[in-house]
Amino acid sequence: MKQTPRSMSWPAAAAGLLWAASATAAPANVLPAGVRGPVTQASYDGVADDLLTAGLGRTGLMGATPAFADPLHPTPAELRRNAIYVNYRALVDYTAAGGMGVFYGPNIDADGHDTLGEGKVAGSESFAWADDGSGRENVTLMVQVPASFDPARPCIVSATSSGSRGIYGAIGTAGEWGLKRGCAVAYTDKGSGNGLHELTSDSVTKREGTLADADAAGSEALFRAPLADAEREALLAQAPYRVAYKHAHSKLNPEADWGRHTLQALRFAFWVLNERYGKTGQDGRHEATLNARNTIVIASSVSNGGGAALAAAEQDREGLIDGVAVSEPNAQPRLLQGLAIREGDTPVASFGRPLADYFSYANLYQPCALLAPAAGGGSAVAAALWPAAFTASAQNRCTALAAKGLLAGATLAEQAADALARLHAYGWPTDADFLHQSHYRFATNAIVTTYTNAYGRFGVEDRLCGFTLANTDAAGAPAPQSATALASIFSTGNGVPPTTGVNLVYDAAVGGPRLDFLAVSPSTGLADFALDGALCQRSLVSGRDAAGRLLTGSAREAASRVRHGVAEVKLDGRLRGKPVLIVAGRSDALLPVNHTARAYFAKTQANGRGEQVRYVEVTNAQHFDGFIALGALLGYDTRFVPLHVYFNRALDAMWAHLTQGTPLPPSQLVRTVPRGGSSGAAPALAPANVPPILAAPAEADRIVFGDGTLVVPK
Repeated sequence: MKQTPRSMSWPAAAAGLLWAASATAAPANVLPAGVRGPVTQASYDGVADDLLTAGLGRTGLMGATPAFADPLHPTPAELRRNAIYVNYRALVDYTAAGGMGVFYGPNIDADGHDTLGEGKVAGSESFAWADDGSGRENVTLMVQVPASFDPARPCIVSATSSGSRGIYGAIGTAGEWGLKRGCAVAYTDKGSGNGLHELTSDSVTKREGTLADADAAGSEALFRAPLADAEREALLAQAPYRVAYKHAHSKLNPEADWGRHTLQALRFAFWVLNERYGKTGQDGRHEATLNARNTIVIASSVSNGGGAALAAAEQDREGLIDGVAVSEPNAQPRLLQGLAIREGDTPVASFGRPLADYFSYANLYQPCALLAPAAGGGSAVAAALWPAAFTASAQNRCTALAAKGLLAGATLAEQAADALARLHAYGWPTDADFLHQSHYRFATNAIVTTYTNAYGRFGVEDRLCGFTLANTDAAGAPAPQSATALASIFSTGNGVPPTTGVNLVYDAAVGGPRLDFLAVSPSTGLADFALDGALCQRSLVSGRDAAGRLLTGSAREAASRVRHGVAEVKLDGRLRGKPVLIVAGRSDALLPVNHTARAYFAKTQANGRGEQVRYVEVTNAQHFDGFIALGALLGYDTRFVPLHVYFNRALDAMWAHLTQGTPLPPSQLVRTVPRGGSSGAAPALAPANVPPILAAPAEADRIVFGDGTLVVPK
């Protein structure tokens, strides 16, 4: 009998259930199928080093980047430390004014109080691979077991990496929450983690982050491009200095297996726990004493990791997972015919589109739309991040789209307004207008490239739509890798460009390959952010060229491959009766709620078994809490509150539900209050800025579903 409110509360049931296996022998504790060694383990004392902060503590995480003793040869311990530092700060606002150390952070205990000092967590860390034996998958699995883990009250939290990040990608989100609760945390990089293959030197990163020759690393490499040496050399002869990244170039469409990999991480967590706490059988082997019947398991994480948790819950035929709590999930629901979404009285015209669809659309129109006054007029991002040349290219994008009949308006102002209106009609909320410039600068074009490659199972040698990855020089031309950057990329990279010097290059640019932001398109003769490449990427999803004609020949075949890959990753919204709490920010411009959280929630309700699923939407919250910390550089701090606060509250609510039988809060809109002030000097986040998720929200704030329509309050 699984410990849920439907049976008995956890505190009362744990002692009776946990050691019930002592009367009869439990199964032997064997490494789960699909999990490959070597299994490695390290212990941390919680003083010099620890699970949560790598010995840095709260002060170190909020301070300057730790230095390597030898930047050309960082040690595995240094790489681990810096990976935790970088990934922690990437997912949350790491400033005190933004909430770190006050509302969340290592020093804040499970009840929200500042009692944990530096917040270091003693315990053990175990690693293994999930792989079919070939070394091609090499999905990293990691289990952290805090010293506070109580085998009489066992719990596990999954922490699948967000984005294309490496194994520590969820350390500051689900990792922090689980460790503070005394739970084991099951991590996975889900096969799309931060694996780089530097093709010129034929160097790869190993699981612990150090560089190695690809042949010498063998099946211990995070990723090696599936190329024979002759093929690699032929590519470099045509396109020197290129690199391959795992998510984009593994030819495995890893997203199709994100749920499977999350379940593998949970199974590995049970194995690790039973190796330590399982009863020893007569043959001297450990027994699988801890199991799904007596251990509380919450599937969690954010963004891609949140989508992976939902996929795992849909696929969980073993009953491993008790509940799900996720934030801003990349969830792509299938078959939404007959459903509708309204925001207040206004119908949402476009919702539930696949990621490749809405990203390839944004990739066309965001550069022009950001020039509209409502989107900041091209002045929202500081000049250090958005030089004048980029504004000129954005203007050229408007001109080129209009010339191709893809945009209306005789003037630049009219064209920008039309581009923004098209984004609205395609599902982006007006609440996200301000974010289009920063998202195009740092995310949109690279994500389109990564995912079209992944969905179509294309390799680095295919140079799909003319795009490759490389370091670039001041003129935007491909350049050799920096030796120091390459040595540290395990700890600094995020798996997609731009990252640690690796940029997106448009090989078909007039005058030769150039950084896409500086590329001149052959069809327009303009520096327009490589519009021709963006049109090609859009055609892979739409199946039509820029003139609306059906694709033929190799272009049609490539589009068919991409669309097949998209179909493989869609979710059904059937969560096997599990309690689920989904949190999302209304202003999310990366994974717009109309295409993700709202659409997926509507699908769960339409399935007729969604009574256990709840959806909380948060105003003035968006996808990148880490960007809030950048103050005047991006201007987020005055406008947006950290969604991470609500992610933690969702996990708290799920914990109370599973351990005490507390009802989950109803689906609702939470109306937050921006900090205001001036960018770079916004007032400190206060409780009034982030009101709670209510057990009994006002009727005007309830999110409801009926007659096939999801209604979200205005």
